[in-house]
Amino acid sequence: MRLAVTDPGVPEIFHSLQGEGVSAGKPSVFVRLSQCNLHCVWCDTAYTWNFQDTEFQHRDDAPSAPRKYDRAQETVDRTVEELTAHLLALPCRRIIFTGGEPLLQQRELGELIQRLKEVDPSFYIEIETNGTIKPLGLAAELIDQFNVSPKLAHSGNDLAIRFKLETLRFYANDARANFKIVIETPSDLEEVKALVAEAGMPASRVWLMPEGRTPQELHQREHWLAEACLKAGYNFTGRLHIHLYGDTRGT
Repeated sequence: MRLAVTDPGVPEIFHSLQGEGVSAGKPSVFVRLSQCNLHCVWCDTAYTWNFQDTEFQHRDDAPSAPRKYDRAQETVDRTVEELTAHLLALPCRRIIFTGGEPLLQQRELGELIQRLKEVDPSFYIEIETNGTIKPLGLAAELIDQFNVSPKLAHSGNDLAIRFKLETLRFYANDARANFKIVIETPSDLEEVKALVAEAGMPASRVWLMPEGRTPQELHQREHWLAEACLKAGYNFTGRLHIHLYGDTRGT
């Protein structure tokens, strides 16, 4: 499997508190997989996809010098067997596979989850996904919680690649799935309303989260977004890890 790294050759696997959504505050082990099929302009893990020799754009890019990452330096491969041994040795049994887009590697992911649960059925597995890919096989069967984050227009992705109605309806009909939607401005709320209605997402399983990579950016959006959640009946989530640790890898 292909993972992101904290340092060259060191996979980004770390024990921390979940910072967002329905599981916020819960101790978890994060496994960050590399590669993504979407390319959000504000993404805080652009090192999983914005590689040299690609034409993707990011907000951090300077006009004359786009910031691109060296694929060889930013990724490391590990076998399912190696990851199984690594995760079994850690003290926490809540595992969150994040990215990038983990379901791009779902065949190997399903095998890994199966091996973990065969050894210890107490493993609880969460997947953070952008909602464009359906889980299949073992991944569909064994994942305990889907944290689905559909992207709005401000992500910079074309509608055709970020919006897969059939897939979103699949998740809306699966009680294991919760939805976390990144909000940048109050005008995004109308897009959320339409998205929730079209996909059939229960409002009780929708979390709205302010976009921001610093406590200051988040604070500017948290108050009005919290009020909007109260009025619309959605859940509000901040970004606990940003307030605790800042925008740093491995946290």
